Amino acid sequence: MSQTSPLLSLPYIQPAQAKKHVTHNKALRQLDALVQLSVESRRVAEPPASPPAGGRCIVATGASGDWAGQDHAIALNAAGAWLFLPTNTGWRAWVVDKDTKVAWQDGLWQAQAGGVPDRIGLGTSADPVTRLSVASPDTLLTHEGAGHQLKVNKATSADTASLLFQTGWTGHAEMGLAGDDAFSIKVSDGATWTTALSFDPATGAASGLEESNPDALLRAGDGYLKGAILSPVTQDANGMPTGGVMERGSNANGDYVRFADGTQICTSPDIPTGPISNQAGALWQSNHLAWTFPAAFAPGVPPILTGESGNTSAWSTFAPHGVLSTGLKATALIQITLGLNLRICAIGRWI
Repeated sequence: MSQTSPLLSLPYIQPAQAKKHVTHNKALRQLDALVQLSVESRRVAEPPASPPAGGRCIVATGASGDWAGQDHAIALNAAGAWLFLPTNTGWRAWVVDKDTKVAWQDGLWQAQAGGVPDRIGLGTSADPVTRLSVASPDTLLTHEGAGHQLKVNKATSADTASLLFQTGWTGHAEMGLAGDDAFSIKVSDGATWTTALSFDPATGAASGLEESNPDALLRAGDGYLKGAILSPVTQDANGMPTGGVMERGSNANGDYVRFADGTQICTSPDIPTGPISNQAGALWQSNHLAWTFPAAFAPGVPPILTGESGNTSAWSTFAPHGVLSTGLKATALIQITLGLNLRICAIGRWI
């Protein structure tokens, strides 16, 4: 007759055995430990200093001290001594410190559904660091009637909370809070990481790579938006544009356009000449006329004037002029008693 039971290894009382109560009590002690099995932990590799009476643990890998060589066994504190109970496939235990259920399978205590498992592998293996692992063509996180948030939380500013993108387990892109609280996007050639874009958490200001060639970047303050193309033009003391690209205006004296480089063009309205009947040698001229420019030209830089009359026998002639106005006459090859209209164009600089 065997001395122990085949399943729980409980000691049998043998025929004519003395001190039968010892064997009986030993069997009761094992039953007390194994029935409704609940252990304090399965992560402890050495005996606790002050275990409670009847305290049980699943011995972790790499056991030492009184537990040496008992990896994965059930350790029972029995009257100050440690007993180690064997396990069989399918045995289940509740792990108190993890609030989870485990089962002995394939030579390991493995977390079961329910409670709080310490790791989950879906289609692949989880490990102590990557405790949630998924091997799948797609992973879906969806709402249950409203919004949905995926939260990545870190303990301190110096830690990292990010999404890392890899090829063959080598990182090539990362976005998140990497070592500080400034959101950043980083890229890598597989060896060196470069911050492509980061945002100041206090101001929201963005910063990126520094360009060694100053002509390769267009800063917002140096470029022109649509609203700044047609607007008042100005220049600083160094002759650099500080306003729009071009400025257009008009008044009773005509139209003008100014350019950021300093060029100004003025055009007159129709200027009636009156009769061109004053003889000047072989030619005929109108009375003296005047045109005030619609916008002043730069001091000391009188503009260049041209005119047209709409008559191939008549043209404009100009008196010496300044930067505010000009004198002129209509000159013709023939006498034109009804007169005509002149149009004048002045080209110069506004600064």
